[in-house]
Amino acid sequence: MKKKLIIFIALLVSASTASVFGQSRKSLKINEVMVTNENSVVDDYGNRHGWIELFNSSFAPLEISSVYLTDDPAQPKKYPVPLGDVNTKIPKRQHVLFWADGEPSKGTFHTNFVLKPGQDNWIGIYDADGLTLIDEVVIPADLQPNMSYARKADGEGEGAEAWEVRSGLDNKYVTPSSNNIIKDTNNKVEMFAERDKNGLGMTITAMGIVFLALVLLSTCFMIISKIGERTSKGRKAKAHGTKLSDLHKDDHPETDSGEVIAAIVMALHEHLNAHDKENTILTINKVRRAYSPWSSKIYNMRENPRR
Repeated sequence: MKKKLIIFIALLVSASTASVFGQSRKSLKINEVMVTNENSVVDDYGNRHGWIELFNSSFAPLEISSVYLTDDPAQPKKYPVPLGDVNTKIPKRQHVLFWADGEPSKGTFHTNFVLKPGQDNWIGIYDADGLTLIDEVVIPADLQPNMSYARKADGEGEGAEAWEVRSGLDNKYVTPSSNNIIKDTNNKVEMFAERDKNGLGMTITAMGIVFLALVLLSTCFMIISKIGERTSKGRKAKAHGTKLSDLHKDDHPETDSGEVIAAIVMALHEHLNAHDKENTILTINKVRRAYSPWSSKIYNMRENPRR
């Protein structure tokens, strides 16, 4: 019974894993292709060849090793992407470039086929089983050198309507290993600049935010200090066995009468040699000594030792 249960769990895990991988591989898209490369990007050997850009349209990393790239529907397993290369893991919403140079010995991203100018080029991606077609595109025969055939938006759309020719004209740039739509402006910033040409609104907004932050900080500090003061008084009252209200009254005693003040002054005069020079002014004279035994000790410590 246990053996059957283990086999069942293993099959269930395998099926779920295959389902996850199958779902994730569907996010792999052919994104942009250049057939004839005369002055575009160069490969890692400094050479120019046609290239195929793939795009991970999902929001999770995608491992593409063991998928197949091909230019022939009759040979779906024409170029297998090798295993063991860490660069075959495409980050989320990122691109990878394959060179169609017919030289696979140069590395993982060099295919064993070349794109043919002057004729339609069919390109397909097959999953690891060699049967499941993930994505395909037909590059038109009239594509000129240094022009690319690209999706209008990265990884989006199906059919010829989702693709266009890129030549660098009309802000339609060739973008290998980059987003097909280059966002060089921000609509919100442009709208704000149009409505606030002198920057007065921006200044007032910034100053208001800073002032509000200062008010909030001062309020928080005041509340924290009140809480700390009340907590300290509560502990003090608890230590003396009194109520917090009684302790609060003791902190603010009533003004002493004149008789009490007079008695304090007389006691200071009799016992501490304190006297008044002016009316209502209590003066305490400090006795200054010209000699201090501590000083002499310091001097003795600084003398050279006697032999």
